[in-house]
Amino acid sequence: MSGSTRSSADLDPRRRKILFRAWHRGMRETDLIMGRFADEAIAGFSEAELDEFERLIEVLDRDLLGWITGEIAVPENYDSPSRSSTACSMR
Repeated sequence: MSGSTRSSADLDPRRRKILFRAWHRGMRETDLIMGRFADEAIAGFSEAELDEFERLIEVLDRDLLGWITGEIAVPENYDSPSRSSTACSMR
């Protein structure tokens, strides 16, 4: 079951795949956070932002949730202005 309210009909194949993956991560909490964010932002992402979001999708649910809630520090290799704004949007 997806909580997505966005149609993927107008998206290119790469964006469709990313949107699906954002809603089907494993832990329902991260599905909701990543999926809702993807619903709102996926159509406007540049290729570089798609690359970064795909990289975030690969992060383990427990780590990603810890970063978003602030319980775990974001590792340097994931800490960038773009990712910081993404994380703020997901909160």
